[in-house]
This record gives sequence, C-alpha cells and structure tokens, in this order.
Amino acid sequence: MGVEITGGPEPFKAIDSCGIQLHTAFVESVYSDTVTRFSRSVDWLFQRAPLRQVFVLEGKGSGMIRQAMAAMMLWGCLAGNAAAEAPVVVELYTSQGCSSCPPADAMLREMKDREDVIAIALHVDYWDYIGWKDSFAHPGHTERQRGYARAAGESTIYTPQFVVGGADHIVGTQPGDLRQKIEAHLAADDAAQLTLERDGGAVRIRAMATDLKGPVDLHMLRYTPSQRVAIRKGENRGRVMDYSNIVSDWQVVAQWDPREALELQVEAPGELPVVVIAQRPNEGAILGAARLR
Repeated sequence: MGVEITGGPEPFKAIDSCGIQLHTAFVESVYSDTVTRFSRSVDWLFQRAPLRQVFVLEGKGSGMIRQAMAAMMLWGCLAGNAAAEAPVVVELYTSQGCSSCPPADAMLREMKDREDVIAIALHVDYWDYIGWKDSFAHPGHTERQRGYARAAGESTIYTPQFVVGGADHIVGTQPGDLRQKIEAHLAADDAAQLTLERDGGAVRIRAMATDLKGPVDLHMLRYTPSQRVAIRKGENRGRVMDYSNIVSDWQVVAQWDPREALELQVEAPGELPVVVIAQRPNEGAILGAARLR
C-alpha cells in the first residue's frame, strides 16, 4: 500500500516505504498552484504556510489520536524521502595550467548530469604564472580552497583536489576514494533541507532544519554547464579541453539561524543553473544543498 493524500489543489499517490494510507481534508485552502509530482508535494507540505490540515487515519480510535498519528507518520515518511533524495556537493579544485588535472576534469564531467550529486569545478589562479592564464580562474576559488586547508589543519593546497560535502578531501587522481566518499554522504541524512523556486529573474530559497543549532551560511552559486577551451601555452599546451559545471559566480546570501525556518528571494537573472548550499562558517561541513538547472 502506498501513501494516498487527497485534498488541496490536486490529489496524488506515491509508493512510500511507510506503507500507510492517509487522507487529508483541508480546513482552509492556502494556495492555488497545481502539484503534479510527489517531490513538489513534499515541498508543498513543508514549505507552504500557514498550512492547516486535518489528518484522518483509516481504522479505529478516537479522531484526535488518529489525527496526531497520521500527522507524525506523514512527517516521517516524507522527511525520509526528502533526505534520501538530497544531493551531495562535490567540488573540484582544478586549473587549465595543471598537467595533472585533465583526468580529474574528466571524472567531474562523468558526474555532471547526476541528480544525486552536485558536481562543480572551481578553477584556481595560483598556476597562472607557469605559462597559461586559466580563463575560468577566480581568486575567490583559491581562497575557498585555502579555507578548507585551514579547517583541516593543512598548510598547503594543490590541484586537482576534490572536496566532498565540505568535509572529505581527496586527491583528484583517486576515483575509488571519491566514489566511496560520495556513497557515504548519500547514505547520511542532510541536517538542513533546502528548496528553490524561480520567480522571474529571482530565486526563492526556503530552508528548514530539525535539531540543528549554531550559525549556517547560505551560499548561492551559478555555473556554466560546459565549455571547450584550446590551451596554447603551459603544461597542457596543444590540448583542447572540455570543462563542465564551471563556477562563474559565488556569493553568501544569508547567515541563517536554523532554529527557525527561513525564506528569502535573491536576484538570479539569466538561465544558468543555480545552486544553494547550507554550510557551517569558515569552510565547515555542508549541511544541505539544492539545485535548479
């Protein structure tokens, strides 16, 4: 048996591991947009406010008990689904002027279309002096990598380097280690849940968390999905490289107290994908992420 929810703008049914049949009768309609997919229904249940519902669980028992049980079970079912679908952020620190980087660039290219991984390339500028100036490099990317080094108690930075979930640092020539770390992060629940919605030339961000304390930074970034570069000088002279998910803009849009749900709107003109990351300050652990392609 699946989870069946009726009422609201459109009924929907989805197979859920909880195996409970629930019915909802709305006391008050609070919005009018149409929900057509279960994933959007999860966002609907948790992010729309005020949400006043009466839950009725089929079977015996008093009405109030049935309502309370249904509400708790529905929360558990849908929160579990949301956690299971949360993507893992994989950052690659790379450079067009680094002869060791092309294999890592190819590894990121293989991950670029995965729904369960947000794979992004941050090109650094500290190899520009050796003969080729990276056309995607930004000093902010170098500073972010230095921040990860400081957080890990390391004194040097290098390319290629993968950082998984803001916590695990992996040499970019070790695909087995990268795969294991991604799988480990996918198996864990995100501490923060983020949803994104385009609103004209802006993005509406909603964030919520359970049992999470302390400050959290909300980062928003844009990336170019793919671009080909002919490298004419330096260590990769003569090579034509295809780069993927190249970060072109990065900003901290809010500092969030996760004891309270947050909603904000940020300007994001154009059609480039948008990623929002919830992360502990000073390049700490990534607590959750979401993307709009």
